[in-house]
Amino acid sequence: MHIFLTGASGFVGKALLSACLQRRYSVTALTRNKHTARQQLGSVLFSQVNWLENIDDLAINDIDAVVNLAGEPIFARRWTAAQKANLWQSRIALTSALVQKINQSRTPPNVFISASAMGFYGDVPLGEIRENTPAGDDFAARLCQAWEQTALQANTRVCLARFGLVLDPKGGILQKILPLYRWGLGGNVGSGRQYWAWIALQDAVNALLFLLENPSLSGAFNVVAPQAVTNAAFNRALAAFCQRPAYCFQPALLLKILLGERSQLLLASQKAQPYALLQAGFHFQYPILHSYFDHLSKES
Repeated sequence: MHIFLTGASGFVGKALLSACLQRRYSVTALTRNKHTARQQLGSVLFSQVNWLENIDDLAINDIDAVVNLAGEPIFARRWTAAQKANLWQSRIALTSALVQKINQSRTPPNVFISASAMGFYGDVPLGEIRENTPAGDDFAARLCQAWEQTALQANTRVCLARFGLVLDPKGGILQKILPLYRWGLGGNVGSGRQYWAWIALQDAVNALLFLLENPSLSGAFNVVAPQAVTNAAFNRALAAFCQRPAYCFQPALLLKILLGERSQLLLASQKAQPYALLQAGFHFQYPILHSYFDHLSKES
């Protein structure tokens, strides 16, 4: 299989790239800067990929699958008007360019997998989230909706991967907050009663491969573990893993002052289920948060 991958040097993209190469798939990847990509991936991994710096150079007729994981990090900067425009542009413009390539192809790829996020649903304080749960109406929800609607215009099989918090000690949110917990500075975010949808990095990668390799699958998929947990339960599990107390409560009002609109990503409740993945027969290695942290403890 020949895969075209965007976001290959990112957190999830790097892990997916490695898994695809282990399967002996050919990978062509898009990067804004080859030197930066080499630094992030290492020379060995970098050298096994055909790199493009311009989407216009993509020979789409030679591609079997497109996986679009690129996008400006959503939590990195305050959501000013300019940053919102950057977030929108980095997702919609590239996705639109990929759709145009696919639709102009004589032999379109067999599948287009496009990233999305739990932000699609907004804050859902009551009830369980499945793939047919209506979209929210805040900025993140509108961004995800536009992103998905753009991807769905591709004339091929389309899978929308709505990611929850992807956990791995070497990247993402866990890498950022582990030092705080190890110093005993962890604690509940807001009330702690809001549900966080999460998934282990290995399960996230396996889910993407599952979507790649099963031609009957299309539509939206919640890429989350079967056990959503409250923020308070997440806090207790991570504190136990670090063998530290975690009583540094972070009030919602303070987060809203410090983070602005971005605070909604931490304070929104999303009790999500990977209903579509489970119905399709996907097996999770780490369906329960405590089992995931037990695995990390054995590795460390």
